[in-house]
Amino acid sequence: MTKLRSDAAVRRDLILDAADAVFSEHGVTAPLDLVVERAGVGRATLYRNFPDRGALMEALLERNLQALEEHATVHANRDDLLFLLLERIAYRIVESPAVTDYWRAVGYDHPIMDAVRGRVSRIFRAPVARAIDAGLCRPDLSLSDISLISGMLGAALRGRSPGNRRQLVKRALDLLRDGLAAPVAMER
Repeated sequence: MTKLRSDAAVRRDLILDAADAVFSEHGVTAPLDLVVERAGVGRATLYRNFPDRGALMEALLERNLQALEEHATVHANRDDLLFLLLERIAYRIVESPAVTDYWRAVGYDHPIMDAVRGRVSRIFRAPVARAIDAGLCRPDLSLSDISLISGMLGAALRGRSPGNRRQLVKRALDLLRDGLAAPVAMER
């Protein structure tokens, strides 16, 4: 019985990997047959796991949030975790532009977005406090600023190519790091 569950989990992960790649190459409106082909599964397997495109997009979002939570847990003892998490988000945005655009397009009021915002706040609460306490970032940074920062990082999607988007997001991260830095005490 465990073997069947693990096989199903492997197929589900194959579908998610394939969807992420297909959507990044062709946009989120790409035919789901391309996902099936890339994953090497049958169409019934896709629809058994994800009844529609929205369910597939929600699963990709969930997977990204889980990866962010795991990253936060692994590096929880680092004063600079805030910046590690922002970097992870930034590169995920440029690696999966179609998924990012999808969630920006569904809007703030989409039913799952309240839960996502709450989860992101929980992920960032301790890293923000720790960075402030360590003097690594400005003391007025709030959890609500994380959404604004994510949106700013999303501007890197304007790049003409994946390489250009990575350059833009690296530059955005450099600017953000400087902008978030704690002010240096002025000499008198």
